[in-house]
Amino acid sequence: MLTPASPAGPPRLSAAEFAALYARVRRRAGTLPGAPQRGALEDITPRHVLAAAAEVRSGRTVTMAAQVETERGPDDPEPCEHVMTGAVRGGIESTGLQFATDRFAMNVHGDADSHVDALCHVIYDGTLYGGVDANSVTASGATALSIEVARDGIVGRGVLLDIPRLRGVPWLEPGDHVTVDDLTAAERAQHVRVNEGDLLFVRVGHRRRRAELGAWHAADLRAGLHPSAVEFLRDRRVAVLGSDGNHDTAPSSTEGVDFPVHVLAIHAMGLHLLDYLQFEDLVAVCEEEGRWSFLCVIAPLRLPEATGSPVNPIAVF
Repeated sequence: MLTPASPAGPPRLSAAEFAALYARVRRRAGTLPGAPQRGALEDITPRHVLAAAAEVRSGRTVTMAAQVETERGPDDPEPCEHVMTGAVRGGIESTGLQFATDRFAMNVHGDADSHVDALCHVIYDGTLYGGVDANSVTASGATALSIEVARDGIVGRGVLLDIPRLRGVPWLEPGDHVTVDDLTAAERAQHVRVNEGDLLFVRVGHRRRRAELGAWHAADLRAGLHPSAVEFLRDRRVAVLGSDGNHDTAPSSTEGVDFPVHVLAIHAMGLHLLDYLQFEDLVAVCEEEGRWSFLCVIAPLRLPEATGSPVNPIAVF
């Protein structure tokens, strides 16, 4: 039976305190009238991409995605369905040409599979990011702010901040919070700084804990960012945020809002969030390379009017 961690950390936020925080971090839409709103992706300029390319020195590549789950578990009640079709259905012939084919069906948003949240994913007080009417999300799909916003890919300088490494533990326990002080201390410890337009990845150790202790009902108990840590993202003008959890601590630290970081990051700031990545492979390469920054390439699927996409971010050293 899991119980939430009780670290000495930041206090719970009242509804009024959360509203004030939302107002402080809110991004004003910067696109021309009628142009697609890309949120914080607008902060990744060609200059940033060219600078990120200079991170490539050894040519090593490493995935930040977990394997897609096909077995039901406490954190994945609706796993991906993988069905073989084609030749195996009618039998393999000993001569001639046949094709092995298959079909996948999956719940993009959940507590197990690596995915990216589109800007239409969070509906808050009847609107989407930038004040877009939430009725633009219809029964047939999202007609605004879908994952198609990122159709040309997301390429930039990635930075991994490893909070368990900072604290000298294998993972943060469910219910624990990552604070602004944690993020700035991790920068110092890892000799790296998060800059404008960067793709920030924050490790809480969720994947390692799951691998070593088994899956649990992560919807109820998770480590994540304290909502106040979002001010770090605003101050540094981070363009994308990724985690090996889903960013939000559970139980929530905010009165009346179960996913305050999702509301602040997506709805207020226009950040695409990457949930439930895995960083164990990346940590090993960062240690070997002696650095925690890299070129990062993210290519969401072109799913028309979708609220997100399965994703396999690649770090290039």
